[in-house]
Amino acid sequence: MFPKNTMDNQVFFRIHFATNMKNSPLTTFLLAVLALSTVLSVIFCALYISSTRELRRLQGQMTFINSRTSAITSLANETLEYSKRNPAIDPILEAFNIKPKTGTPATTKTTGK
Repeated sequence: MFPKNTMDNQVFFRIHFATNMKNSPLTTFLLAVLALSTVLSVIFCALYISSTRELRRLQGQMTFINSRTSAITSLANETLEYSKRNPAIDPILEAFNIKPKTGTPATTKTTGK
């Protein structure tokens, strides 16, 4: 069955295994798994890139909103300080609920047992 020369044995085994690999259902299965893995990798890569772009866009919006909120808070604090020197601005501050109304007492809820 096997020739005496060891070089010939290696060639025989390579040819025999190569023909087995072409006809094996395991090879087809592994090739299908490889193709599926490749397609899924491309899909996940595209989803990651899309999500990263959206994250960067939303972070920019969040930075803008935070800076605008701090500017508005600073302006409200400055108007409260100004209202201490000039009480004529109080009706405007009361209209926007920046300052509690002077005619009504501050209500604090107390919870009793």
